[in-house]
Amino acid sequence: MAVDVALFELVSTTGEALPPFAAGSHIEVLTPGGLIRHYSLCNDPEDSLRYQIAILKEEKGRGGSRAMHETVEVGSEISISEPKNHFPLAHSAQSSLLFAGGIGITPLLCMAERLSAIDHPFALHYCTRSAERTAFRERIAASLYAEHAHLHFDDGAPDQKANLEELLRAQGAGVHLYTCGPKGFMDAVLSTARRNGWTEDQLHYEFFSAEPVKLDSDGSFEIQLASSGRVIPVAPNQTAVSALRAEGVDVPTSCEQGVCGTCLTRVLDGEPDHRDLYLSADEQAANDQFLPCCSRAKSTRLVLDL
Repeated sequence: MAVDVALFELVSTTGEALPPFAAGSHIEVLTPGGLIRHYSLCNDPEDSLRYQIAILKEEKGRGGSRAMHETVEVGSEISISEPKNHFPLAHSAQSSLLFAGGIGITPLLCMAERLSAIDHPFALHYCTRSAERTAFRERIAASLYAEHAHLHFDDGAPDQKANLEELLRAQGAGVHLYTCGPKGFMDAVLSTARRNGWTEDQLHYEFFSAEPVKLDSDGSFEIQLASSGRVIPVAPNQTAVSALRAEGVDVPTSCEQGVCGTCLTRVLDGEPDHRDLYLSADEQAANDQFLPCCSRAKSTRLVLDL
């Protein structure tokens, strides 16, 4: 595949067809060691007998990717969720631009293959550190859409590097942008697009990770459980979800960075301090839900639908 990237093919233990999915979908994987991780599906959605996921081994991660690389082998049985899709293709788009950074290629590869299959105009720009670290390079080169795919290497010649200002000049309302990759890469793509007049309706993105949650300068607040009226204090050095767990309130989590949405909880009263990368700006402004793994409170108390 590529340096530190492994491709996993998953099939049902009974040989039956797997639940259907669309381009942009992901599954939750219970990795060896008990961590739940989200991985994008990167095979053809028409192939109902298998799922493919590509995983980058992260030495400084929390261990999920290492466990998959070092423990899972042919014949291993693992538990997964049904596919979920928070990053779908927009049916209203007249043409599409896909920007992938590193392992962020996985959902965009599936999108590119789907767009090619329905003869939808698009271009794929895939940015990596080097050719050796470019997953699916041979698959893209052999594809029917190879002429629409552009690879950009950090260690390559200057003229092949992605010029975001040029590539993201103002576009008509019918053009949609999709991006996935490291946070710094996505911040650059999205800020350039917004600066060039792209509207939020034209921008579609999915973060894989965020900066570690920092609590050093945070104040305390309270959480009230709507079901019982019970009040749980959240200390300055605690996340809301850890405070809830300490009091025996189980909130499902996965990434614990505000990226995946697993812990999304309804807010019935109070004002959250949103620090996630999952909710849209409009969803955050509504203040009726938040992610307790990373977000806090601007008000002294939040009443949660728990």
